[in-house]
Amino acid sequence: MKLHKRVVGFSLLFFTLACANQPFYDVYKSTVNRRWHHHEKQAFQVHIDENDAQYDVWIYIRHTGEYDFANLFFLSHETGPQLKDNSYRHELRLATPDGRWIGKNAGNLYENKLLLKENYAFPDTGIYTFEIEQNMRENPLLNITDIGLKIIKK
Repeated sequence: MKLHKRVVGFSLLFFTLACANQPFYDVYKSTVNRRWHHHEKQAFQVHIDENDAQYDVWIYIRHTGEYDFANLFFLSHETGPQLKDNSYRHELRLATPDGRWIGKNAGNLYENKLLLKENYAFPDTGIYTFEIEQNMRENPLLNITDIGLKIIKK
């Protein structure tokens, strides 16, 4: 009987931990032929139905080992109910000073993330649009494969 209670207890604990911090929104958009042009903003539309909840908003970038730079500059735009177009310029470090790629990798594909907003409460319910646009001097920017937006509800 005690063993049964322990198994049930561990199962409930595992289930609770597995469900904690699951993404509320998790979408990736691929670039065409690993080329990201200035005019190609990656747009993500998110429906927010609770404006009293707090969220973490993350940007994910995937690139190949042939990417020519140690960083990536990009602009993030956010629009939505009761929210003017907010634009910010960000830098995402992709390599160490000695040239080693950082982030998660699978073969020749690397993924890095940047926290845009932490413990963020949206001003109202409705549809919010996040747009990500590359802001490097090179156009098109080669060997960027995917851009992702992940929102975690706390």
